Amino acid sequence: MGAILRVERLTKTYETASGPLTVLHDVSFDLAPGATCALVGPSGSGKTTLLGLSAGLDRPTSGTVHLDGHGLHEMDEDERAQLRNTLLGFVFQNFQLLPTLTALENVMVPAELRGRKDAEPIAIELLGKVGLGKRLNHYPTQLSGGEQQRVALARAFINQPKILFADEPTGNLDAETSEKVVELLFDLNRQAGTALVLVTHNQELAAMTQRIIRLKGGQVVNPTPSSQPA
Repeated sequence: MGAILRVERLTKTYETASGPLTVLHDVSFDLAPGATCALVGPSGSGKTTLLGLSAGLDRPTSGTVHLDGHGLHEMDEDERAQLRNTLLGFVFQNFQLLPTLTALENVMVPAELRGRKDAEPIAIELLGKVGLGKRLNHYPTQLSGGEQQRVALARAFINQPKILFADEPTGNLDAETSEKVVELLFDLNRQAGTALVLVTHNQELAAMTQRIIRLKGGQVVNPTPSSQPA
């Protein structure tokens, strides 16, 4: 089976007042369907840039990204957006819930964008799985940080994505809440057979993935398998 994600020689350079700044240089890696990997490294090492390029949220200066066999470099912005909504799920550090929508409505949004008629029952089921079956009609301001991140997890899985991108998903949570959210993330991932690309500073969280890709100064240094079996 081919790679669900193939990143080849990605470089990203920004023009700044003091000249070109290369934040990612010649990075390559593959991810098999259902596999999990963590992107780790110090602040400024290029982790979030790499995640954004891998997900088609930004374009590289050079290099290519293939998602499920689709070359992002061959697509315009609308085509990439459509591919993201079809193939990808996202979880961010700051939850990114819509404040005017209830938990249930937030989870339903990606499915409704695809014109699905079964969005509500699936959203209710997912919110039940993440322990929020009784909070369907609560707004984000009525939920704790951990509850908001669980809503975001349910939303990420509603379209049954083939790959999930998670950027510091526990960055704004305390240790106990983080543990619960991580458990849910990996449980949902296993059940759905979704591949996972995870950006994290948390070494324990990184070690739960099958592969750790270490970045330093925008380059990959000693990519290592973690302790988990593939």
